[in-house]
Amino acid sequence: MAARSRAMVTGQWLADAIRNNLIGPKLRILDTSWYLPKTKRDARAEFAQKHIPGSSFFDIDECSDKTSAFDHMLPAPGHFSQYVGGLGIGNDTHVVVYDTSDFGSYSAPRVWWMFRLFGHNLVSVLDGGFKNWLADGYPVTSEWSKPEGREFRATANQSHVKSYEDVLENVRSGQVQVVDARSAGRFRGTEPEPRDDTLPGHFPGAINMPFTSFMDTSGKELGNEDLSRLFREAGVDLEQPLWTTCGSGVTACHVVLAAHLLGHPGVCVYDGSWSEWFKRASPDLIISEGEGKKE
Repeated sequence: MAARSRAMVTGQWLADAIRNNLIGPKLRILDTSWYLPKTKRDARAEFAQKHIPGSSFFDIDECSDKTSAFDHMLPAPGHFSQYVGGLGIGNDTHVVVYDTSDFGSYSAPRVWWMFRLFGHNLVSVLDGGFKNWLADGYPVTSEWSKPEGREFRATANQSHVKSYEDVLENVRSGQVQVVDARSAGRFRGTEPEPRDDTLPGHFPGAINMPFTSFMDTSGKELGNEDLSRLFREAGVDLEQPLWTTCGSGVTACHVVLAAHLLGHPGVCVYDGSWSEWFKRASPDLIISEGEGKKE
């Protein structure tokens, strides 16, 4: 499979796989839906109501570092191994991830990135997500049976994760391009953040590429030519090192996916993202056009 067809699969491909009874130890589907509390959506309850046949629910908050003060930071490799093994995934399983967001794809690229970070490259995002799955008339079900557990061994590639200290150092040195995947309003500081304890804005040197810009109006990923143009117009050189950030490390992974589709697999994620930066950085490192600068 080429980079694009491995990183993404179409609804047609997945529907055929389901029809041919291929779901099992060699192919697993995960509903990775996750929503901010303000949306008032219960992803697990929605999964119980309807999901793609044969899929299991992947809980981003469960499969995270519970000791961290910040939301859904990456789990330790042992925790990840145990969690995905419990979903019937082994090191030879092709994993397909999707979510039920109105955007088409929202949290699925985060879980795609997590698998890759933990050494599992056989993972694909369902292009267009559940939204397009429904629009195309593919089957859904409320039935779920727990898959038989398998052993999964994670090997973490920590170099693809950036910390607050890494980003702070980069703000001073300006060595690496950093893309922020939040909406333009949140980036500029003119629209509120979805978390009550955080005001909008961005750190010096960040380049804004809202995650929604990587998809077309239906929620499917743009073609390579359009993706290349987006990066070019934003002034991002994919031949050079690139890090990405967002609100809490979820939509940042859309940037990783888009770069990967263009043959640049090494984009790093600032896991704490804006929710950590806002709480820890000094006021001079918070750029905002809005009223709400931190005192």
